[in-house]
Amino acid sequence: MSQMHVIGGAMTRFGRHQGVMAPELAQQAILEAVADSGLELKDIQAIYCANVLGGMILGQVILRDLGLAGIPVYNVENACASGATAVHLARHALLAGQYERVLVFGIEQLTQLGGGTIPMQRNDEKTDLFAKAGMVLPAVYAMRATRFVHERGASPADLARVAVKNRHHGSLNEYAQQRSEVTLEEVLGSRMIADPLTLLQCCPSQVDGAAALVLGNKPGPHARDVRVLGSIVVSGLREGARDDILDAEITARAARLAYEQAGVDPRDVGVVELHDAFTIAELLYYEALGLAPHGEAVALLHSGATALGGRVPVNPSGGLLAKGHPLGATGVAQMVELMWQLQGRASGRQVDNPRIGVAQCTGGGIAGVDHAASSVHVMGV
Repeated sequence: MSQMHVIGGAMTRFGRHQGVMAPELAQQAILEAVADSGLELKDIQAIYCANVLGGMILGQVILRDLGLAGIPVYNVENACASGATAVHLARHALLAGQYERVLVFGIEQLTQLGGGTIPMQRNDEKTDLFAKAGMVLPAVYAMRATRFVHERGASPADLARVAVKNRHHGSLNEYAQQRSEVTLEEVLGSRMIADPLTLLQCCPSQVDGAAALVLGNKPGPHARDVRVLGSIVVSGLREGARDDILDAEITARAARLAYEQAGVDPRDVGVVELHDAFTIAELLYYEALGLAPHGEAVALLHSGATALGGRVPVNPSGGLLAKGHPLGATGVAQMVELMWQLQGRASGRQVDNPRIGVAQCTGGGIAGVDHAASSVHVMGV
């Protein structure tokens, strides 16, 4: 069976890029990724642009100055899972033999929105009604956190430790928006957003960034050939009154399918980049991804296994909590980080010789559905 190789990748620093327009930011990541691949722009046969809030035909606008006129450009929007979905679609085309070399990039400029929670979709009356009543994502995750503390015998400090860990990782990552470490007391003492989630337990909403990957059907120039072994995108199921809000069903379902497709077991995984938009999310995804048995997420965190130097470091980049979450770029950036980790190129935060990496990204919320989309990618050398 044909395989998809990660030939090269790059990303910009995540943060506030005042005075820099989206095309310039994206072009920086694109040109660096192509250079990293050892190819030239003229070798790229198709482009996949992931973005959520940048408007129509953004891919063509970004690429018009790069001399790539005429090749196919696919604009992909799937909420926070947009970048990961774009990689998934590119894989389809490569495995089908439609192309030999493609480029996937994600771009977002959230600083243009002026702050606050990320707006929900405005094309669904029920969802819009829920949002106006306060059912925004911080509130949803706060309810999960409250239930988690109640059911699992956990404490608010257990949630806060996720932020301490990931901010430490982010302090080692030159691409991260937040480069300062925080203490447990600082996390717990920061401004309350939605009880029990404080400010430092929520990913920043003011961030710009871009990331890009060059993918192909043959290995690239680096000594370690990174392949995408599994790629799954699924949508949420309609929830019932008795559904468990701690279940993360959509991610567990995607992970199960991705592991099966890749022919690996969760115990094989050596590094993970997951969607820690809020601290509680990382704990829930430990279990959904099979890193910890049901009910053992806090124990896994306390063991040090998910910190740098542990058995399966999670979010060595700093994750969304520290690196930042420019929506369309996030899924691509997770895979750039895993590429660097698997190739031993993650300077200052390198995991000890991982062979298998997992990227997980969820996206969106629809009233009565456990997220709109979830993607899991398994990468290996």
